[in-house]
Amino acid sequence: MQRLFLSLLICLGFALPATAHAWWQDDWHYRKQISVDTTAQGAAINQALGRTALLVRLHTGNFSFDGVKDDGSDLRFVSADDKTVFNHQIESFDPLMGMALIWVDVPKVEGGQRQDLWMYYGNQKAAASANGQLTFDPNYTALYHFDGANGTPARDTTAYANTSLNATGASIDGVIGRALQLGGQPLMLPASPSLQQAAGGAFTFSAWLRLDQASGEQVLLARRDAPHSLLLGVNQGMPFVEIDGQRAVSTQPLNPGQWQHLAFTAEGAKVTLYVNGRETATLAVALPAFNAQLAIGADLPEAGSTHLPFAGAIDELRLSKVARPAALLLADASAQGAESKLVAYGVDEEQSGIGFGSLGFLLNAVPVDAWVIILVLVAMMFQSWVIMLRKNRQVSRLSSANEIFREHFAQIGTRLEMYADDTQLAERLTHSSLWRLYLVAVKEIRTRRAQGADTSSVSAATIEAIRCSMDGVRTRENQALSSKLSTLSNAIAGGPYIGLLGTVLGIMVVFLGTAMAGDVNINAIAPGMAAALLATAMGLFVAIPALFGYNRLITRNKEVSADMRVFVDEFITRLAEMHGESQHSEAAHRVAHHAPVPA
Repeated sequence: MQRLFLSLLICLGFALPATAHAWWQDDWHYRKQISVDTTAQGAAINQALGRTALLVRLHTGNFSFDGVKDDGSDLRFVSADDKTVFNHQIESFDPLMGMALIWVDVPKVEGGQRQDLWMYYGNQKAAASANGQLTFDPNYTALYHFDGANGTPARDTTAYANTSLNATGASIDGVIGRALQLGGQPLMLPASPSLQQAAGGAFTFSAWLRLDQASGEQVLLARRDAPHSLLLGVNQGMPFVEIDGQRAVSTQPLNPGQWQHLAFTAEGAKVTLYVNGRETATLAVALPAFNAQLAIGADLPEAGSTHLPFAGAIDELRLSKVARPAALLLADASAQGAESKLVAYGVDEEQSGIGFGSLGFLLNAVPVDAWVIILVLVAMMFQSWVIMLRKNRQVSRLSSANEIFREHFAQIGTRLEMYADDTQLAERLTHSSLWRLYLVAVKEIRTRRAQGADTSSVSAATIEAIRCSMDGVRTRENQALSSKLSTLSNAIAGGPYIGLLGTVLGIMVVFLGTAMAGDVNINAIAPGMAAALLATAMGLFVAIPALFGYNRLITRNKEVSADMRVFVDEFITRLAEMHGESQHSEAAHRVAHHAPVPA
């Protein structure tokens, strides 16, 4: 009993929610823990990143979207001390599909550490506060999410408003929300003061690319201001950067059909090329001055170049007037892609100070369709438990009453009708099936006596008729014992299958949401998978107790049925012994021949 009590305490401790810490503002009812992990278990970045625009991917695998406003305008991101509010920008927010992309401005990210922040939500009166111009530091001179509709210019999210001069290509699903499928014509960026380049000045280009064809020499970025030129492209799948005819070629290719991060920086007399955040080539040359427009996706039309346009798609294009550190480019490649290890998602907590805990986090990850299955299983579970309790109580009462009747019937001797009129005994034997069998047999004897039949001598046919009456009652008693057991058998056979259905539906939703969110790491899918498996566990939890209860009830019903069969045989045998015709015929024969009658 002590072990059982200890197990219950352990289960209760697991189920009880964790206590939350201080709360930022009482108007926000919920919050979610988010961690920036640069340790070896996370993104494995040892250098400090400084101010970083962190991509937060929300989907059904790590967030339930319950309680949050439909447009996400009540989202707030607060430091671990619950004091400093971080700027953020919502790139996309779709609670119906269960996914969202949010950029959060973290003022300082250290290397080799795990830093926590809170995402607050659940305030229906909160006004929108997202602002892309404040989220990204002012050294970004142009930043494009490509989240606009087809046929519209690419919108710059920074305060410089360097919206593209034209619209080209088509909007498609990218590595981060929407992307631009380049269509052969260059996307022209303006020759604005913020995009002007001083000779020997610093510059950074970064973008996510999906190369569709690796053949030929393709141009991704082109800028020409006679007599100088800047080209960034791919030659037979190998990225290159070229300045005034001097070229550096990457040692790592772009794999066709895959989203990969490409960047280059210029500072002083050095240009560095990066693929997936790793340095792959350098060029010892200073960047010349440029005041002309930039072309993205192809060379400038007036250049008369023989280069091919870039065959593929582009996402999250960023231009900076500083040389971004290699650690930050590595963080962008690690955190923005599908295999993000930089950002980890913790449990949700309620404003009351009571957190959801581990079990609550699991329950919050259960999709709606799996909840329907779980509710059906819960109803089946309670129904089967009620049936088992009632049937066990019924059989226990019946067995106890039968035991009492057995004790009295053992003393009945030759007076088969001696207990039929005992009202006190009848009250004690209300639940006895043997008592009801006894009463129907006595009633059959008395009915024949009332109709003028000589019951002191009962024929074999009459005895068989009485047996049939008792068998009829025994059959009805067996039917009463077996009633509702089919419901238990349905729970045993159907519970696991219904739970499996919930699991399959849940896993389908998890994979769909993960694919649409573009995040397929284990941290993204594990909560949803665990929540989906909860339906199967619930189905087994319904079936296993029902199986044990069913087997126990069947065994006890067989014992009661055997008692009734034995009693019928015993009563009929005693009736034939006391009142059968053969006994009376033998007695009359002995009297006629003056023979002694056996005692």
